[in-house]
Amino acid sequence: MTAGTVAQVRLIRAADRFHWHNEWLESWQSFPATGNFDLAANAHGMLLVHNDDRVDAGEGLDTHQHQDIEIITWVVDGALRHRDSRGHEGVLHPGVAQRMTAGTGIRHSEGNASSRRDGDPLRVVQMWVPPEHAGLEPGYAEADFTDGLRDGQLVVVASGRREHADSSAISIANPFVALYAARPRCDGRLTLPAAQFGHLFIVGGSVDVDGVGALDAGDALRLTDHGPLDLTATDDAEILYWEMHGGVRG
Repeated sequence: MTAGTVAQVRLIRAADRFHWHNEWLESWQSFPATGNFDLAANAHGMLLVHNDDRVDAGEGLDTHQHQDIEIITWVVDGALRHRDSRGHEGVLHPGVAQRMTAGTGIRHSEGNASSRRDGDPLRVVQMWVPPEHAGLEPGYAEADFTDGLRDGQLVVVASGRREHADSSAISIANPFVALYAARPRCDGRLTLPAAQFGHLFIVGGSVDVDGVGALDAGDALRLTDHGPLDLTATDDAEILYWEMHGGVRG
């Protein structure tokens, strides 16, 4: 933290997020993403996109292209089907995180792996952060963190930070960010790392954050220049937390 800075906390309730939907997709967006061509204008720290998406069975996005972005996808419920132009193909389940480095350009499709006959819903949280440098070689990685999440503590899911180089985290091509996940049981306590910018998202359940109060599923905190932050699960919960040391606009 910079000497003399004042910590800021902004609470975003689930219902106050940007909402977009069509016949098969319902998207609750922490930062307006659909049709937004200036993502940096609404970013918090380096977090450009944070979409909480529900996809009907048998549906999904047809092949489309991305460039110069790090895309992190967290499966909450159901199964996600992925296929890209670099030959990566598979199905991801809850507890699995995926990173796609778009770099110089990658085309991919993604959707609900469940058939319309089976009818199983899909819920994913998709998050975008910029790489440190443009023009990278496109890449892909995934990892299953189910075992590590069982003790209810914070798990580093994806990171570019040097101190996580020897962890099981998926690498991100940005040395200033890290994504954590946790599934604390009721009454379990966690301490979130200090950061210049932090983003706490309640995937499910409910928690009580010291100095803030109760947060429920879909709620988020945008933190600026804050120290370590303590929270207690008031129900079995699942959280995602971004630690960021820098912003896209300075």
